[in-house]
Amino acid sequence: MKLNEGKVLIDGKWQDSSSGEILPSIDPSDGSQFGFIARGTSEDIKRAIQSAQKALDGKWGKIIPSERSRLLYNLSVLILENQDDLTEMEAQDVGKPISQARVDVKACARYFEFYSGAVDKIHGETIPFLEDYTVLTLREPHGVTGHIIPWNYPLQIIGRTIGGALTMGNCCVLKPGEEASKTALMLGELALQAGIPPGVFNIVPGLGVEAGEALINQSGVDHISFTGSTKVGKLVQKNAANNAVPVTLELGGKSPQIIFADADLHMAIPFLVNASIQNCGQTCSAASRVLIERPIYEYLVELLSKEFNKLQVGPAQRNLDCGPLINKKQKSRLEKYLKKAKSEGLNFAAEGKIVDDAPKGGNYVKPILIRDVPPDNVIAQEELFGPVMLTIPFEDEAEALNIANGTPYGLVSSVWTKDGSRQFQMAKKLKSGQVFINNYGAGGGVELPFGGVKLSGHGREKGFESLYGFSVTKTIAIKH
Repeated sequence: MKLNEGKVLIDGKWQDSSSGEILPSIDPSDGSQFGFIARGTSEDIKRAIQSAQKALDGKWGKIIPSERSRLLYNLSVLILENQDDLTEMEAQDVGKPISQARVDVKACARYFEFYSGAVDKIHGETIPFLEDYTVLTLREPHGVTGHIIPWNYPLQIIGRTIGGALTMGNCCVLKPGEEASKTALMLGELALQAGIPPGVFNIVPGLGVEAGEALINQSGVDHISFTGSTKVGKLVQKNAANNAVPVTLELGGKSPQIIFADADLHMAIPFLVNASIQNCGQTCSAASRVLIERPIYEYLVELLSKEFNKLQVGPAQRNLDCGPLINKKQKSRLEKYLKKAKSEGLNFAAEGKIVDDAPKGGNYVKPILIRDVPPDNVIAQEELFGPVMLTIPFEDEAEALNIANGTPYGLVSSVWTKDGSRQFQMAKKLKSGQVFINNYGAGGGVELPFGGVKLSGHGREKGFESLYGFSVTKTIAIKH
C-alpha cells in the first residue's frame, strides 16, 4: 500500500513539513536506515489544529452517528485488507517479531470495529428534579483532541485513542513517536480511503521536543491523550495546565504477578514468561515482577529458568521470541541497570540466547531471569523496559500485597490461585487499574477499560469508559 514517506497529513492532504527537513527511520534489527519521516514543526501543528477545528465546524460536526459509525467500520475493514503490509512495516519499524506485529494490526482493526458499533450507544439521561423542570444531559465531543503516542505499540495505541476520540465526534491531531511513525502514516492513508473527511484525522510526525511540545502548548486543543514515560507525562500535564486542558495519561508500570502455592503452575508459566518478554519487554504493562509463595518458590524458579534458557532473540523477520530493543540509547540504559544489579551480587538465574546470525548493528539483549530480588532494590522499583523478569518470594497474603503495592506505579496486576475468596480479596486490595485472575492481559481486551493509578497515570482508555473520557457532559434544565 501507499506510504507517504516524509510527509505530514493536514486537511486531508499529504504535504511537506514547513521545515522541509526529514528524520531517518532506523531498523532496530540491523541499525540501517530504511526510510525517513517528516520533521514536523510548531507551524505544522498549528495548521493541523486549525484544520481539525474547520472539520469540526463543517461536515464532521454535522455527520449523524450512524454515518460516523459506517466510516469507522470502513477503516477497520481496510486495515484487515492491508494487514500484510501493515504487519511487515510495524515489525521493521519497531523491531518486534512478525507474529507480534500481526497481533497489533488485528487489534487496531478491532478497536475501530468495536468503536464503530459504539458510536450511537453512548446516551445522555434525564434527571428527576423540580416540579416544573425537565432536566437532561448530553454527551458532546471535547472538540480538537491532541494525541501523543510512543513507538512501542503504534497501531494499537492509535486504535484505542484515535478510535475513541473519533467515536465521540472529536477531530484529532496525532504526533506519533519519532522512532516508529511509518504505520501511523499508512493508517492516515487508509482513513482517507475509508471516507473520513479532510481535517478529521491529521498526522504530524517529528521530534517530541518540537512537534510534541507544540501540540501540548498550542491553543485550540481541547483535550490531550498522552502515552509514554512517567517523566514526560508529568511535563505534559504541567504544560497542558497552562491552557486548562484536560489530559489522559497512560504512563509507566512495574506490574506484579502473584503466584500462590495452589496455583496451576503449568497454565501460569506461558503467561508469566510472555508478560515479561513481549515486545522485548518494551511494554508499559510488562509483568516484570513475579511474586512467588515460599513453599513453591524454588520449584517455580527452576521451571522459569528452563523457559528463559530456551528463549531466542533475533531480527524481527525471524519471528523468534524477542526482537531487538528500539535503539542504542534504550539498550545502553538497560545494560546500566543490569551492570548495577550484578555489582550488587544479585543472582542471574537464567538467560536466553541471541542467535548467531543476528546482525551486528542490531540492538539485541538477552532475556534475563534474576531471582531473590529485594523488593526495594532499584530494579524492582523502576521500569526497565527490557526483557527482564524478577522473582521475589513471599510468606503470606499480607506480605504479597505489601510487595505488590510497594512501588510508585499501579497499572496492572495478576493473581494466580484457585481460592475464590482469596482471588477477590487480593483483587480489591491491589492498587492498580487492572487486575487479572489466573491470566494476564486477557488477550488484549479492547472492551476492557485500561489505565493506571499513582505514577502510572489517570484516565481510562479502551471500552466504553474511554468514550466518557473523550467527551464532556452538558446539562440542560428546561423550566415549563
